[in-house]
Amino acid sequence: MGSTVTVAVVTGGGRGIGRAVARRLGSVHTVLAVARTESELLATVDGNPTVHAHVADIGVPGAMTELASAADRLGQLRVWVNNAATLEPRMFTAIEDDEWRRVMAVNLDAAFAGCREAMRRMSASGGGVIINMASLSGVAGVEKFPGLASYNVSKAAMIALTEAVALEGRDDGVRCICLSPGAVDTEMLRRAAPHLRAGMTPDDVAAIVDFLVSAAAAPLSGTNIPVYSNR
Repeated sequence: MGSTVTVAVVTGGGRGIGRAVARRLGSVHTVLAVARTESELLATVDGNPTVHAHVADIGVPGAMTELASAADRLGQLRVWVNNAATLEPRMFTAIEDDEWRRVMAVNLDAAFAGCREAMRRMSASGGGVIINMASLSGVAGVEKFPGLASYNVSKAAMIALTEAVALEGRDDGVRCICLSPGAVDTEMLRRAAPHLRAGMTPDDVAAIVDFLVSAAAAPLSGTNIPVYSNR
């Protein structure tokens, strides 16, 4: 009998951090990379036979349930990375209700649904690791920038979500860790804070994620890890 195929889901896998994480985890797991734009996903998959594309808008209700079912068809879910995010730069008093809801739907609601789907499966099958990708923008006491209120709030909530999931998943071997990078060289950074100089690359972040989902990081759960670059 062959060994069980282990599966890692990576949302926002079409570019930036998500693409780097999907490719990195593909050296150990079968990866399901998720994004809205098929052409970007195909670039992630290209040359990576263990990485599979799943086109979906995770901000739509029910999308994460369908995603988890797709992961089930590939093998045993062991890693789930809630990486996808969006932002709508807008001064606070100008934020429209639908803009606020869209940011929360993608950045927070989808992460909640992803954690729930992953935890249900991992709790019933021996455990696993959930990584929630937040940001220094959501860490208390770190400098914030005008026009990013909805993004900042969603990322602060991701940190709290991680603590709750880790607490309830502990007895079933489900670890949940939040990673809060600073300025990473991505398109989102250029939209959110073009004045900032990137201090790390998506590959740098992917290397950290790779460690966090490994057995070497088994003692870590329920914590938020802020990543400050010294470059």
